[in-house]
Amino acid sequence: MPSTRYSKRRRISSPAKEEPPAYNSSPDELAASSDHEKYHSQRAPSKTLREGRGRKRSYADIYSANSTAVASEDSHSELAGPPRASEETPNVQVTAAASGEDSPDELDHTTPTFFRRPFRASFSKESRRPHEKFTSQSPSPPPYSRLSSPIATPRTPPVRPPQYEPYKEKMVLKGHRKGVAAVRFSPDGRLIASCSADATIRIWETATGKHLHTLEGHLAGISTIAWSPDSKTLASGSDDKSIRLWDVSTGKAHPHLLLSHSSYIYALSFSPRGNMLASGSYDEALFLWDVRTTRLMRSLPAHSDPVGGVDFVRDGTLIVSCAGDGLIRVWDTATGQCLRTLVHEDNAAVTGVRFSPNGKFVLAWTLDGCVRLWNYVEGRCVKTYQGHTNSKYSIGGAFGVYGGEYGVEQRACVVSGSEDGNILCWDVQSKEILQTIEGHQGVVLGVDTLEKEGLIVSGGIDKTVRVWERDREGAGLSGDAVGAAIGALKADEEEAAGMA
Repeated sequence: MPSTRYSKRRRISSPAKEEPPAYNSSPDELAASSDHEKYHSQRAPSKTLREGRGRKRSYADIYSANSTAVASEDSHSELAGPPRASEETPNVQVTAAASGEDSPDELDHTTPTFFRRPFRASFSKESRRPHEKFTSQSPSPPPYSRLSSPIATPRTPPVRPPQYEPYKEKMVLKGHRKGVAAVRFSPDGRLIASCSADATIRIWETATGKHLHTLEGHLAGISTIAWSPDSKTLASGSDDKSIRLWDVSTGKAHPHLLLSHSSYIYALSFSPRGNMLASGSYDEALFLWDVRTTRLMRSLPAHSDPVGGVDFVRDGTLIVSCAGDGLIRVWDTATGQCLRTLVHEDNAAVTGVRFSPNGKFVLAWTLDGCVRLWNYVEGRCVKTYQGHTNSKYSIGGAFGVYGGEYGVEQRACVVSGSEDGNILCWDVQSKEILQTIEGHQGVVLGVDTLEKEGLIVSGGIDKTVRVWERDREGAGLSGDAVGAAIGALKADEEEAAGMA
């Protein structure tokens, strides 16, 4: 029988690719037809496929008839349905083609796309017997089940928006000779203070990073600092067991030291009015000082382990303290009475505490790798934020604002350092990690935020102070917007049941 144009094109061993024959029906008409026999009757099968046309063919029949031919879509089980139990399917190794080579199936461009196999066979073009050069890089597809359709429908992957990471590194401030233990923005936002194990405090300009003053006077490393509400006075606590007050404008220390603690000073906090200073120490005591007279007002035997953190509520009526004994205590400022004791069932050491901006919650850092938000009025944990590393060091953090640019909703967030050198931002409500900020080479010990300017400052054992700025292009922040984002904490109180 003379060789037809179609049979030559279907031979894989032929190096030339000739045009397919013109059929009576167009590909669109064939695809729209539900009658498979109509589609088969309009094709001009090769000599090999004419023999025994009245029955369904398997791979074994095709390969035994002609070893140089490749099975076409006519005999594949996608058109004929699942293979019968009596038919034996040979172990043909196939793989999804990662190259741009045309497969035997794709040479017949008249075949409607939804009749093509969901995988392709890869073979060597130089081979005279391509079916013997199949490689096995992935297992053969399983037979269709009754619940699956023999027609493969391609899926388009969803288009995801670009990752939104607003905080970028603005500047790196260097000058400390040892690790930086704490960093703080001044209340007016103009200055940054950092303290270090080198027994010095450095004052930086927030806008430019310019170094203004180096405060020297302590005899040992400094672990904590606190700004007065008017941004004129800075308090520092040192391992030399003393507390010093500094005039920031001149860089000079107050002539009188605050000396009553018998061990290292770990935590300091000014009252909102600036007339009182709370201090926590390794001696397990919580002291209240009169700032004007530099005299001790009250001593509270607060804990049975070193006190790691103290803070005043926004109206100054309450003080919160934490310690290595796993307890968080809320005190009445006027009477010194303990109003509430918070303890988690894990009883992990608590290294830092902060009141929320609305004064209704307490944020606590613990050495079990968690940051917990407490409703201290009801005495229960509302949220637990995880994802950072904290098992050895006393790490700090703060509340902040996230979003507000490029149509991203502005939300209140929790910002914390980590022992792996990162800074993490969590959504207060959903506990989702919004951003992981990388840059420090080592433990990040201190973190503070400046909401109105969209800034974060951090310090770590790599001796650097880093300032991170939020990308606010195309959107500005106002005081009302910041207050609205922090106000999301109020919704937490109402929805806290079952969300801890």
